[in-house]
Amino acid sequence: MTLTLPSTHEEAWRYSDIEALATIWPVPEAERIEVPAGETVARHLIQDADDDEVIVRDYAIRIEDGARLDFHILNMGGRLGRVTLDVTLGEGAHFELGGAILGSGTQTLEIVTTVRHDKPNASSNQTVRSILSQRATGSFLGGIKVARHAQKTDAEQSVKAMLIDRTATANAKPELEIFADDVKCAHGATVGELDKAALFYMESRGMEPGLAKTLLLRAFIAGVFDDVADEALREKMEQAALAKLEAMV
Repeated sequence: MTLTLPSTHEEAWRYSDIEALATIWPVPEAERIEVPAGETVARHLIQDADDDEVIVRDYAIRIEDGARLDFHILNMGGRLGRVTLDVTLGEGAHFELGGAILGSGTQTLEIVTTVRHDKPNASSNQTVRSILSQRATGSFLGGIKVARHAQKTDAEQSVKAMLIDRTATANAKPELEIFADDVKCAHGATVGELDKAALFYMESRGMEPGLAKTLLLRAFIAGVFDDVADEALREKMEQAALAKLEAMV
């Protein structure tokens, strides 16, 4: 457990709400997730705390040789809602992240990942979508670290954010640190607004403006939860996201 309160001078906390963090500091130690060799495990998190709560969830994850972890996160609650994942991959292991950040009001919502490719032939894929309104701040900081002997690494990040209001803030910081020479690593980050032409078309066909916005926003995050194997869980996450989107528009 770290006792010293971090500051925005530290890269991992640059966009955070330190004043809110101070109300619960120090935070509990990270939850440990161990995926045994050759096994496939699925985890999910729906972070929907009350608006005045401060939530920090840390995970220390180890995926052994030939194993796979699928982690889905819906981060949409709290004054400060922060989720961090520190992932270490064994040989031939795979890590899959599907994350959505939905923020409104003055919320600060964050997903922070460090994925360590320590051995050869491992792969990781991170897909994160953010939708932000009013004065909310949504941040994704994603580090991929490839060790010298981790040849044949395949790592990707796709980060996209949508601002409903220009007073909202989206931060995307993908970062690659590569010491091996036979790897395939890619990342992309974009921030945009709703397509006005699409909105005009839908409204001109008689669709109520709020519904039109909700449908476009729903389409924007479509795919994040598509690979949730448990159908009931997938529906639960999609419905929770839809309820938040309807409240945002």
